[in-house]
Amino acid sequence: MADHNQEHQHGTMDIREQEKTFAGFIRMSIWVAVISIAVLVFLALANA
Repeated sequence: MADHNQEHQHGTMDIREQEKTFAGFIRMSIWVAVISIAVLVFLALANA
């Protein structure tokens, strides 16, 4: 069980994994947005 006698100190947790995960999420979101826009442009041009 967790030791509740220790005081929590802000800024002491290692967050490198969370930062890498967030960076990957942002990178993937950008790729999805770019691909979606490219598909929409292609559909607009192919339908004209």
